[in-house]
Amino acid sequence: MSVAEPNPYIQRNQPRPIRIGVIGVGNMGQHHTRVLSSMKDVELVGVSDINVERGLETASKYKVRFFEDYCDLLPHVDAVCVAVPTRLHYAVGINCLLAGIHVLMEKPIAASISEAESLVNAAAESQCILQVGHIERFSPAFQELSKVLKTEEVLALEAHRMNPYSDRANDVSVVLDLMIHDIDLLLELAASPVVKLTASGSRAQDSGYLDYVTATLGFANGIVATVTASKVTHRKIRRISAHCKNSFTEADFLKNEILIHRHSTANSMMDHRQVFYKQDGLIEQVYTSNIDKLGAELEHFVNCVHGGNQPSVGGEQALKALRLASLIEQMALEDKVWNPLEWQSEHLVQSLSPTV
Repeated sequence: MSVAEPNPYIQRNQPRPIRIGVIGVGNMGQHHTRVLSSMKDVELVGVSDINVERGLETASKYKVRFFEDYCDLLPHVDAVCVAVPTRLHYAVGINCLLAGIHVLMEKPIAASISEAESLVNAAAESQCILQVGHIERFSPAFQELSKVLKTEEVLALEAHRMNPYSDRANDVSVVLDLMIHDIDLLLELAASPVVKLTASGSRAQDSGYLDYVTATLGFANGIVATVTASKVTHRKIRRISAHCKNSFTEADFLKNEILIHRHSTANSMMDHRQVFYKQDGLIEQVYTSNIDKLGAELEHFVNCVHGGNQPSVGGEQALKALRLASLIEQMALEDKVWNPLEWQSEHLVQSLSPTV
């Protein structure tokens, strides 16, 4: 299939709104459709889904066209949001990019590293925007946490992302479904290469996929991070904590709240130097905005298409997170410790070994 000419709509200051379609209107696609339908500078053209009944119902609800075959949607749009099962990300994404269509792909970018690399290359060749739905980057709590930690000396990070069991996203492990969000966030916060990794996991179902995984990452700058994801916890948790030299910071993405715990030496003295009370610490609460993170993510995508700018979470960043997620999944399945030097040596030997 030949690569289409670059989409002319990436030029700035175009008078007409961006024509967008949604491919896949399941759980996440429904949310994309809802938000896009009310956005300025956007014309929601239509939706596509292999489930005809669901697709027709969604199209009717938002008064747009329904396309049973997503390829029939492409000539009518400038951009698409792709919210199909992970195993279909590559097939749908590559066709859209080769047709010159800008793509917002739900995370993970693809089911394998090779597929993700192909999508990144296709986006570059067609000069199309490829944004990946690592939506927590647009969380007000994460954005404020990033600002706070820029003034702190971070020693260690902890991330917890827990869900009760459900039937959604059961075509991938908990690493690719949930943990990959925090992998992306930790890579952004640590801003350093991973040089050591251990991971363990377990299954609660007979699906063959891991339902609980915990991993410890060592970064080249000395930061240590632990990340845990679960599909079998009885309550929903979304939290990152930062242990710093002079403080301890907790970010709760569900409450949209950040608490900073600091040391204090404040004392109150009575007569004869008797201590009346001692204040061991101070707690600061950081106020965050109430913006809808999906709305912020989609607005960022639209602005990138308008201006021809690369997104903050593009294909390269998503590929980096997927590589680490795949390695964590492999280590958890094999219960091994990963060392980059040993890994490179082993793969070098394999590449130099004669084939039978």
